[in-house]
Amino acid sequence: MRFDRIRLQNFKPYAETDLDLTDGVTVIHGLNGSGKSSLLEACFFALYGARALDENLEDVMTTGTEEAEIELWFTHDGGSYHIHRRLRKSGDRVQTAKCLLEGPDVSVDGARDVRGFVADLLRMDAEAFVNCAYVRQGEVNKLINATPSQRQDTIDDLLQLGKLEEYRVRAGKARLGVEDVLTERRGALSKVESQIEAKEDAGLHERLNALETELGEVDDQIERYEDQREKAVETRENAEEVLETYREKRAELDELAEDIADLRETIESDERKRETLRSEVGEARDSVEEIRDRIEKKRAETTLDEVTSDAIAARRDELDEREAEIRSDLTDVRERRTMLSNQAKKLRERAEEFESRAAEKRSRADELDDDAEDAEEELEQRSARLEELEAELESLTAEFEDAPVELGEAASHRDEVRETLTDVRAELTETNAEGENVRDRLTEARELRDEGKCPECGQPVEDSPHVDSIGEYEARIEELEATLSDLRERRETLNSRLERAESLVETENRIGELRNSRELFEQRIEDARETVEERRTEAETLREAADKLEAEADEKRTAATTQAEAAEDAAETVEGLESDLESVAEAESRLDTLSDLRSKLTETESEIERLEERRESIAELNDERRERLAEKRDRRSELADEVDESTVEEAKAKKEKAENYLEQVDEELATLREKRDSLQSDIGGVNGELEQLEALREDRDELAARVDALESLHAETEELEAMYGDLRAELRQRNVETLERMLNETFDLVYGNDAYSRIRLDGEYELTVFQKDGTALDPEQLSGGERALFNLSLRCAIYRLLAEGIEGAAPMPPLILDEPTVFLDSGHVSRLVDLVDEMRDLGVRQIIIVSHDDELVGAADELVTVEKDPTSNRSSVRQEDPEELIAAESFAGD
Repeated sequence: MRFDRIRLQNFKPYAETDLDLTDGVTVIHGLNGSGKSSLLEACFFALYGARALDENLEDVMTTGTEEAEIELWFTHDGGSYHIHRRLRKSGDRVQTAKCLLEGPDVSVDGARDVRGFVADLLRMDAEAFVNCAYVRQGEVNKLINATPSQRQDTIDDLLQLGKLEEYRVRAGKARLGVEDVLTERRGALSKVESQIEAKEDAGLHERLNALETELGEVDDQIERYEDQREKAVETRENAEEVLETYREKRAELDELAEDIADLRETIESDERKRETLRSEVGEARDSVEEIRDRIEKKRAETTLDEVTSDAIAARRDELDEREAEIRSDLTDVRERRTMLSNQAKKLRERAEEFESRAAEKRSRADELDDDAEDAEEELEQRSARLEELEAELESLTAEFEDAPVELGEAASHRDEVRETLTDVRAELTETNAEGENVRDRLTEARELRDEGKCPECGQPVEDSPHVDSIGEYEARIEELEATLSDLRERRETLNSRLERAESLVETENRIGELRNSRELFEQRIEDARETVEERRTEAETLREAADKLEAEADEKRTAATTQAEAAEDAAETVEGLESDLESVAEAESRLDTLSDLRSKLTETESEIERLEERRESIAELNDERRERLAEKRDRRSELADEVDESTVEEAKAKKEKAENYLEQVDEELATLREKRDSLQSDIGGVNGELEQLEALREDRDELAARVDALESLHAETEELEAMYGDLRAELRQRNVETLERMLNETFDLVYGNDAYSRIRLDGEYELTVFQKDGTALDPEQLSGGERALFNLSLRCAIYRLLAEGIEGAAPMPPLILDEPTVFLDSGHVSRLVDLVDEMRDLGVRQIIIVSHDDELVGAADELVTVEKDPTSNRSSVRQEDPEELIAAESFAGD
C-alpha cells in the first residue's frame, strides 16, 4: 500500500496544499513549527477520522475558517482509492459534513462506515496503525517504555493473535454458560422426579372412579326433571300462542280502523292537491304567453329574423369574432401608446440628464479656471520666494570667499580647531601645575638655605650654603611663565578661530538648507506651471463636452415631443376601439337575454307538463286507495267474527299452572346442576393431575437427555478453550522467535558498537540487551540515543514480520517516521540512515520521514520542503531535488 496524493484546505496551518507522493524514501523537512507533522496527521486523519486525533475536530480546522477539506488518494493491493472528508463549523462545534470513500467497485458513505472499511482493508485499526507503521513525534520510545503486558497486547493485536485470545475467552465464557445451564437443568430434573413421586403416591385413579359413579347418578336425576320441565314449557307455550293470536287479531282490528281513517283522509287531501295543481297549470300557461311576447320584443332590438338556438349561436359567433378583432387591435394600439409614452418620458429624462451633466461640466470648468488662477498666484509667490532664497544663498556663499576653508569643509575645520584648543588647554593646565610645583620647591630651598641646610638633601651645610639649585628653580620658573604666556595667547587665538569656525558651520548648514529649499521650490514652481496648464486644458475640454451635451439634450427633447404627439393619436384610437367594444358587449347582452328567455319558456312548458302528469298520478293513486279501503273494511268484519273470549280465559289458566311448576323444578335443577359441576370440576382436577403426571414423566425424559447433551457440550467447550490457548501460545512463540531474529538482524545492522552482543525477546515480550561480557541490561539502562535506535529497530522488525507474514496478501501501509532523530546524535543518525536503506532493500514500497537532518535529506529519493509565511502564519509545500538542495546549502556554507 502507498499514499499517492494528499490535498488539504484549511487543515491546521495549511490554507491550500496539494502534494503528490511517490515510491521510495520521501523526506519532509523544514523549520520547527512549520507544519511538517501536520501533513502526516492529515493522511492519518483521512484514513481513520476522529479516531486518529489526540485533539478535537475544532483544533484541526484553520483558525477563522468555516470549512475544511482533506482528500487522500492511495493504492492498495493493486486498487486505487480516494477518501474525501469535509468539515463544517456550526456555531461553536465542528462536524463532519461529508465523508466518502470510492474505490474499485465500491463506494462507502459516512465517517463510521469509512473508518470500518479502512480498518478491514488494511487489517488494522487506528491504534494498530500507529503501533506498526506510524512512529509519531515523541513516541519513538513507546514500545520500550510500555510494560511487558502492554507490549504483549500491542504486538499480539498486530499479529492477529488477539483474535485467538478473543476466541479463547469466548470459548471460556461459553463453557461457563454451559456449566450454568447444566447446573440449572440438573436441578430441574431432580425437582421433576420429586413431583412425579408425590403424584404417584396420591391414588389418582381410585379417586377418579368414585367421582365418575356419583356423577352418573346426578345426571339421571337431572334428565328426569328436564323431561318434566319440557312438558310444562310446551303447555305454557301453547297457552301463550292462543293468547298471542288473540292479541294479534285485536291489534289487527285496531290497526285496520286506523288505516281506514288514514286512507279516507289521504284521498280527501290528494283531491285538494289536484285542484291546486289545476290552478298552477293555468297560471303557467299565462306565463308562457307573457314570455313569448317578451321574446318577440327583444328580437326586434336585434338583427335576428327568428329566435332559435342556431340563429343565436351564429350571431354570437359573429360578435365573438368582432370582439376578438377589436381586442387584438386595442391591445396593439394600447401597447403602442404605452411604448410611445415611455419613449417620450425617457427622452425627456435623457434630455434633463444631458442638461444636468452639461451644467456640472460648466461648473467644473469654472472651478478649474479658479484653480488655475490660484495656481498662477501661488506660482508668482513661489517665484518671489525662490528669488529671495537665491539672494540669501549668494550672500552666505560669499562669506567663504575670505574664509580659511572651502565651502563644505567647515565642520572638519571646526573639529580640528576644537581638538587643537583642547590640546592647548591641557598643556596650559600641565604647565600651570608644573609652575606651582617649581615655586613650592623654590620656596622650600630658600627656607633651607636660610636655615643652613642643603636644598638638595636637607643636610646641614658647613660654612656657606649651596645656591645652585635655587638658581635652576628660578630659571625654570621664568621659562614656564614664558611658556604659559605663549599658551594663553594661543588659547585666545584658538577661541577666536573656534568662534569663526562654528559660525562657518552654521553658515554652511544654512547654505545646505537653502539649496534643498531651492530645489523644492523649483520643483513646486514646475508643478504649479503644469497644474495651470492642466486646469486650463481640462476646463476647455469640459466646456466643449457641455456644448455637445446641450445639443444632444435639444435633440432628445424634440424627439420626446414627437413621440408624445404620436402617443396622443394612439390614445384617441384606443377610445374609438373601446367604444366599439362596448357596442359588441351590448349586442352580446341582448343575445344573452334572448337565450335566457328561451330557456325560461322551455322550463315553463316543461313545468306545465309535469303538473299535468302529477294530477293524473294523484287521480290514479286515489283510485287505488279506494280499492284498498274497501278491502280493509271487509277484513275488519271477518276479524270481528273470529274473536272468542272463553278460549282466551282457558289459555290464561293453563299458562299460570305451567309457570308455577317451572319455578319449582328450576330450583331443583339448579341444585343438581351445581352438584354436577362440582363433580365435573373434581374429575377435571384429577384428570389434570394425571395429565401433569404424564407431562412430568415426558419432561423428565427430555431433561435427562438435555443433561446428557450439556455434559457432552461442556467437555467440548473445555477442549475448544484449551485448543485456542495452545494455538495462541504456539503462534506467539513462533512469532517471538521470528521477531527476535529480525530484531537482532536490524539492530546489528544499525548499531556499530561492539559493546552489545544480542537482544533477547521472551514469550512474554520482555526485552533484554546483552553486552559482550554477557551482562544483561534492561533497555531503560541504554542512553537516550541508543534507546531511540533500539526502539526504531523493534518497530522496523515488527513491520518486517507483518509484511513477511502476510505472504502475498494486501501489502503493508507506508513506514512513517515523524522526527525520529530527536534523541539521536550524529553517529546514531548515520545508523538510522542505514536502517532506512535496509528497509528499502527489504522491499518496503514507501517510507515517509519528517526530519530536518541533512543525512536523512541526502538519503531521500524525494524531498518535500515545508515553509510558513510569518505574515499570514500559513504553511506551504514544494518538492525539491535532495542532491541540488544539499549542493546549494554546501555552496552557501563555503
